[in-house]
Amino acid sequence: MNRKTGNGLPQSIDETLALLEGADYVADRALATVLFLSLRMQRPLFLEGEAGVGKTEIAKVLAQALDRRLIRLQCYEGLDVSSAVYEWNYAAQMVEIRMEEATGVSDRKAMERNVFSEKYLIRRPILDALSGRDGKAPVLLIDELDRTDEAFEAFLLEILSDFQVTVPELGTISAEEPPIIVITTNRTREIHDALKRRCLYHWVDYPDAARELEIVRRKVPHANQRLSDEVVRFIQRLRELDLFKSPGVAETIDWASALTELDKIALDPETISDTLGVLLKYQDDIARIDEGEGRRLLKEVKAELAEG
Repeated sequence: MNRKTGNGLPQSIDETLALLEGADYVADRALATVLFLSLRMQRPLFLEGEAGVGKTEIAKVLAQALDRRLIRLQCYEGLDVSSAVYEWNYAAQMVEIRMEEATGVSDRKAMERNVFSEKYLIRRPILDALSGRDGKAPVLLIDELDRTDEAFEAFLLEILSDFQVTVPELGTISAEEPPIIVITTNRTREIHDALKRRCLYHWVDYPDAARELEIVRRKVPHANQRLSDEVVRFIQRLRELDLFKSPGVAETIDWASALTELDKIALDPETISDTLGVLLKYQDDIARIDEGEGRRLLKEVKAELAEG
């Protein structure tokens, strides 16, 4: 199917990088490339990676930078069609039926056509995303798809392939212009190949030290330079440990913000111990760092910065 490319989309990889940077999202070229291709080819973008590496933020940045509406479907166990796609306003339908019966309407087929019309259709995120106007199709974020079950994955196949959904009472509803679809997963389970084949895929990894430092500079501009350097280097070393849950970029930003609120200009053992709850979310990890690993890592960080 030949579909027109929406207005305002970047025309090159460099423009895509600039688009992201303009919204303070520091991306590498590989991500900008797959994002550019996703927009040009009008294919859903499937982003996989650890929690907190910035997958969800990509959809938010796209909506902001392209001036599109962001529609977010937060996935969870037990998510079904009525919550994700559409449902009928049963209470209003019952009122309409009783009113028609009270006025003596006897044509059952006409009554059915009336109550199963757009007037009583409640559009949930997916159907809402298919209703965008030409040139202003929204960004549909299907967040943490791995929290749902395989039945819901199967239901998405029609939507991801043809940008349409079938409502039995109304027929097939197709998008005037396909929405920009971003799917994220934290890989708590494998997503079926049939769904992945309909998307362009990208693994969002933890950033290297230079890129993470640039992220901190943009997101926490008031942080002391020395503090930012130490925070990033400390967290980079934390990720090398066998922790239950390594801190993501979101935790890096939170920690830098928290330390700035405490008027810190550098890391010290006591401050690290007092603020580990901002950085780590599991008690076993906190205890391990608090019992000596934190001091060792801090010593390495200070030595590296002194040398450099």
